[in-house]
Amino acid sequence: MLKILTKLDYLLKETLIGLQRGGWMNWAAISTVTVLLFLFGLSLQTSWQVEKLLYQFGSQLEVSVYLDPGARAESIEPLVARMPEVVGIKIITKEQAWNKLVKELGISDIEGATQQLGENPLVDELKVKARNSEVVPTLATQLAKLHGVDAVQYVDEAVKRIAQLHRGLNWVTLTISMILTLTAIAVTTTTIGLIVMARRREIEIMQLVGATSTWIYLPFILQGIAFGLVGGALAWSLIGLIQQFFDNFLTNQPEFIKFITNGLQLTPLQTLLLPLILLNFGATVGLIGSLFAVRRFAKS
Repeated sequence: MLKILTKLDYLLKETLIGLQRGGWMNWAAISTVTVLLFLFGLSLQTSWQVEKLLYQFGSQLEVSVYLDPGARAESIEPLVARMPEVVGIKIITKEQAWNKLVKELGISDIEGATQQLGENPLVDELKVKARNSEVVPTLATQLAKLHGVDAVQYVDEAVKRIAQLHRGLNWVTLTISMILTLTAIAVTTTTIGLIVMARRREIEIMQLVGATSTWIYLPFILQGIAFGLVGGALAWSLIGLIQQFFDNFLTNQPEFIKFITNGLQLTPLQTLLLPLILLNFGATVGLIGSLFAVRRFAKS
């Protein structure tokens, strides 16, 4: 155990010495990794949010069926229930809709408001929930053909637009990540290479006294991993600040905006996964970059 602790102490000291001697090149590598992970993390988080928003719209995807004046929902409901695409029906009578509308307008005298108009101007409505989003257009067409139905509305177009946005965002994330990953690896390789060159004489002395290549170059590999971890931590902090600003900005917005905002909230699992992914991605980029640098000097 003492021998292992001694080796770990040596590795940590050598790693810190290398970082101290790297100077501004350390920050060049760290800043490059930070930019990579920031853009990757932001794109990943946005992709998760759009996916959740898509699911939120999809889970609440209902076909609104508005009846003709004078038609009652109770007479239409049995016909709708027999359709195989339907999994749920909610009836909203014109009386219920009128009472809700009057309350939302802040009118306390419901009977008086109704008398002023002469009669309730609204119609009965059916909220029909489909089996899945794919059958919604077909279901809407069938519902529109029923006797007594005046109009059919659903948000299928909005869902399609969000799905297209989600696919496009995934491609943009992949392209940006690939380009910046190669850049971060190249900068890390150059930085570690310069640090190795600066300590070339020490390395030669260690080789003369019998130190193995693994023992000599392992501290440099740890430096590359440190670049990635620091970059991941900085990127996560920046993303957190942006998310906090965004949440504060949307706090006092209208109800529809709040509905969208709820869809943009990450799940507890995603909140935990994001920093872990960034740190692991950063450590991997730093590891690959340092391995390239060390391999080149080890062969020379």
